[in-house]
Amino acid sequence: MTAEHKTPYPALPLGIHSKLEKNVPANWTLAAFDPELPPVLSTPAMIGMMESVAATAAKPHLSPGMITVGTRIEVDHVKAVTTGAAVEVTARLIAQDGRFLTFEVEARSGTHVIGRGKVLRAIVEPRSFQTRADARGSS
Repeated sequence: MTAEHKTPYPALPLGIHSKLEKNVPANWTLAAFDPELPPVLSTPAMIGMMESVAATAAKPHLSPGMITVGTRIEVDHVKAVTTGAAVEVTARLIAQDGRFLTFEVEARSGTHVIGRGKVLRAIVEPRSFQTRADARGSS
């Protein structure tokens, strides 16, 4: 535990989960970055959805004023979907070690799994987190 954080981190219930449903917009596709590439969901956009849904799952269980930030991503992007495709992303908490959370994540479009893996996040207090980040940025 750091000097900035004097109270224990909350124990989140294993199995908490969240879901996000979106249709793939054109600006989330490979073609948005390079028009010579196909208009399919980019891996960074899929991962962004996975991180967002994991953060949403944790949020109601955090101490007031706390947030989570991403620390590691272990994801396979296994199928392509095009602009307009409906994508459902789920996250479920499978482990906690102090302030570190591990979520199992999956992205589906209809019956197809398009991505799956793990998203790891850390519980932080935003002000001290930002102060430390700002100090690193100015060195």
